Amino acid sequence: MFGIRSRNVGIDLGTANTIVYVEGKGIVLREPSVVAKKVSTGEIVAAGSEARAMIGRTPGDINAIRPIRGGVIADYDTTASMLKYFLQKSIGNAHPNVMICVPSGVTEVEKRAVIEAAQHAGARDAFLIEEPFAAAIGAGLPVMDPTGSMVVDIGGGTTDVATISLGGIVSSRSIRIAGDKLDESVVTYVRQAFNLLIGERTAEELKIAIGSASVEAAAELPDMSIRGRDLISGLPKTVELSAVDIAQAMHENIEEIVSTIKETLEETSPEIAADIIDHGIIMTGGGALLNSFASVISDSTKVPVFLAQEALDCVAIGTGQSLQNLDVIRDHK
Repeated sequence: MFGIRSRNVGIDLGTANTIVYVEGKGIVLREPSVVAKKVSTGEIVAAGSEARAMIGRTPGDINAIRPIRGGVIADYDTTASMLKYFLQKSIGNAHPNVMICVPSGVTEVEKRAVIEAAQHAGARDAFLIEEPFAAAIGAGLPVMDPTGSMVVDIGGGTTDVATISLGGIVSSRSIRIAGDKLDESVVTYVRQAFNLLIGERTAEELKIAIGSASVEAAAELPDMSIRGRDLISGLPKTVELSAVDIAQAMHENIEEIVSTIKETLEETSPEIAADIIDHGIIMTGGGALLNSFASVISDSTKVPVFLAQEALDCVAIGTGQSLQNLDVIRDHK
């Protein structure tokens, strides 16, 4: 823990994971955005990895929930408690300035909820930055230069697409189709095709192990055995799934993400479009790690696509680094 009161903190408050960046230290915490609480009293039993391990395995009086849904706060009190827990775990009882990223499409009410949750959790002051802009900073793109950049951030709850130039977002789109939706589509496919009920954690493991954005590329990947509950007999059952099965399950959502990228490109000026063709599209976020995703986007847009270094952490790093320009941020607050 770092008991230094003046340290600024950047938080990637994600649907799936929360990442905390402390000024001068870098990333100090990476935990699932999950809280386990007692149903009867509302008391927090666990948060982060410990709470995630409880999903689907809790007794009747304990409920493991994800208070962030679709990139926004779904349960205010639980989110504030979770933030307080993560801040104390990262920096002790200090009261730092906190920068939190939000999807580019959130409403003013949703923004206010995030700021108030951070202040309730102990922040001296709280600021917001849009996810794709933070991702671009974290990926090392020249966001302040008079040149166009494009970033696609695929998180757990949202996919944010933006073109950036001269320190601002020129055009952007945010859709609530990302990692969680891909997991849900796998759950639905397995239920319909195999009469097998699996949880979202199992679906996520399938996606990570043998998932592919391309049905054609999936043919080269191995099969995988999974366990679930047979919907006909009600008994445990094991089935063998191919990577093609998983790719087909996710295909519709992948197409939605690709369409969103193309729509954002269509809105850009010819000058920025030319810059993007020269420098390519940068992908960040956990969803960007899906096999063949970059090549699928490149084939569809005819633009080079690159995976950022430290793609999982780009948003958190950019959120933290943006605090170095706090005066500029205050002017736009």
